[in-house]
Amino acid sequence: MNKSVSLTLLFFLCLFRCEWISASEEVSSVVAGEYGEFVVTDFGAVGDGVTDDARAIQQAIDACSAAGGGIVVFPAGKAFLAGPLHMRSNVNLHLRTNSVLLANPNESIYNESAFGANEGEGMMWLSGKDIRNFTISGTGRIDGNAVAFMGAELDDSFELKPVTTFDPRPHVLTLINARNVRISDVTIANSAYWTVHLVGCYDVAISNISLLNNLKVRNGDGIDIDHSRKVRISNCFIESGDDCICLKNRREFEEYGPCEDVVVTNCIMTSRSCAVKIGSENMDRIARVLFDNCIVTESNRGIGIQNRDEGTVEDVTFSNMIVDCKLFSDVWWGKSEPIYVTSYPRARGNHKDAGWRFPKGATKGACGEVRNIRFINIASTSENGIFIGCDTPGKVSDILLSNVDLTLKKQTAFKGGVYDRRPCEGEGFVKSDVFGIFAENASGVTVRDFQVTANDFPGYAAPTNFVNCTDIRVSPADHVW
Repeated sequence: MNKSVSLTLLFFLCLFRCEWISASEEVSSVVAGEYGEFVVTDFGAVGDGVTDDARAIQQAIDACSAAGGGIVVFPAGKAFLAGPLHMRSNVNLHLRTNSVLLANPNESIYNESAFGANEGEGMMWLSGKDIRNFTISGTGRIDGNAVAFMGAELDDSFELKPVTTFDPRPHVLTLINARNVRISDVTIANSAYWTVHLVGCYDVAISNISLLNNLKVRNGDGIDIDHSRKVRISNCFIESGDDCICLKNRREFEEYGPCEDVVVTNCIMTSRSCAVKIGSENMDRIARVLFDNCIVTESNRGIGIQNRDEGTVEDVTFSNMIVDCKLFSDVWWGKSEPIYVTSYPRARGNHKDAGWRFPKGATKGACGEVRNIRFINIASTSENGIFIGCDTPGKVSDILLSNVDLTLKKQTAFKGGVYDRRPCEGEGFVKSDVFGIFAENASGVTVRDFQVTANDFPGYAAPTNFVNCTDIRVSPADHVW
């Protein structure tokens, strides 16, 4: 083969290789598209933290769902300001490292109520109704921009701006009648109202998230499980001014039925109100619930069942938990009760959404039964004792406290000796000496291996005090004065 032929052959080999590489790059691009990544910046999102990128982000979400599903990607290191967004089926909202999705602080753009016809309790920012196979993932941050929607900062909370029937504060994420929902690894922060609200949802798993709200923001709930079933929450860290995890049945969504089959494990929670709560809204049934292997720290109330409507609460177990409580101001419900089990009729009065608190046409409500509740292996430190109570004898029944260890320890300058029934008809505060367990009107309370360490705690009277209670079974209670 002569030199010219060799050079010609080499030329065609190089040309073929270049064309092959180019074709390979095109194939790679096609394959990436088949994997379904819809990058929000490709749809025009700027990501400068100033421009409202809602339109571009919504286009990416819609395109992803229309294509049959995929991943909507928020690139790393960018901040995407956005107004209201609607989630779609078969979409994975994926926030890469150091990316932020930030709520637009303009109150006027939030006009879709988080509670349907009841506009008195906030609007929706991120929302989805009747969706399937929805995921939020990644190591980025979803930020509700809470302080932008607050009034003046006080010592113990932010003032709420005056409202009549319309409250513009946005909830971070509201999912209604969603199926197969997964939320993992992300940080969700600074909600101006409720953070994650699951309404009538089925098959939800939330894992490994950090939910970090401003502890001074009132109504700043963490995760609200409302008329939902088959919900699992695990390995999460939650800080919130209001309740961290709350199960309920709101009247606005009564068509979705009971709240059942909920498991919460391996979570750490801090709250200015109640870290783990059932109620107060419950017009249906809450049942088959397990909280296990969780820690509550620096909270006002630890574990609370606060039934204030006609619904029932039954078959609930709290086990293997550490609970640390202390007193906060009366802005927050609770008086440092580590365990709280109550059923009292809801208060009537000057609430902006009072028309939604009672059955249609009723001017007052009723409260349902609370039964078969188990507290097993609970170690607590607090500025108050356990409170169990109801309005009529036997409405709270079949309560077990087994291997519960209570250490009374003064941690604040707030005056103790008060139990908090709010929100209820009549007197909200019960003044009393401090007891390890104080119960009124309960039935079928069993106490085993209960230890109280009082350490000269001011106002401490005795390990137990049962007022107008029946069928009480208490093994000898140990106490250290």
